Amino acid sequence: MSQHALSDQQVDNELRKMTAFIKQEAMEKAREIEIKANEEFEIEKSKLVRQETDAIDAQYEKKFKQATMSQQIARSTVANKTRLKVLGARQELLDNIFEDARKQLAEGVKDKAKYQKVLTGLILEGAYALSESDISIRSRKKDADAVKKAIDEAAKTYKKETSSEINITADADNALPDGIAGGVVIVGGAGKIEIDNTFEARLTLLEYSAAPAVREELFGKNANRKFTD
Repeated sequence: MSQHALSDQQVDNELRKMTAFIKQEAMEKAREIEIKANEEFEIEKSKLVRQETDAIDAQYEKKFKQATMSQQIARSTVANKTRLKVLGARQELLDNIFEDARKQLAEGVKDKAKYQKVLTGLILEGAYALSESDISIRSRKKDADAVKKAIDEAAKTYKKETSSEINITADADNALPDGIAGGVVIVGGAGKIEIDNTFEARLTLLEYSAAPAVREELFGKNANRKFTD
């Protein structure tokens, strides 16, 4: 059976159908590509936004930590400076107290009877510490008479308390400076051992031994101090 050739009209119709089909398929394909591209764009955009957000957060966190640290350092610096000022003021007050006491040392020799008793006590203290049979006493020249009486009293008391004889002499050749407030130096060990019982030396010892008690009396107990002896 023979096949008839298509007419021009039929060919045109077939071409239009094929063209429409290809165009429709192309449009659908283009739509798919557009949708996929948009999805990939949104994904990439979200990724970039997330990365930028994370970077901003990290930068903010870093700056926040730096600001916090700077604030802590500033507070610590202020606290330390304040503490140093307080300690400095307290030490200045203590120094002034002992300086006032140093200026009043000379008052201790005005009452001759009391001063002689003090000298006797200072000499006895040195004698007990040295525990020797022969000791000498150095003093100011102006205190020679008071020291002589104090030596006699000290020797009697020493014998009474220890049942031992002691020879106490005044070393007039090595007098103490007249500029000191008073007191004596007890010499033993054949001149090699000296116990400084001058008023100035005793006040210096008092500064070290009594300073903690004076601080506590003035400023209260130190909560940070673990040891008290």
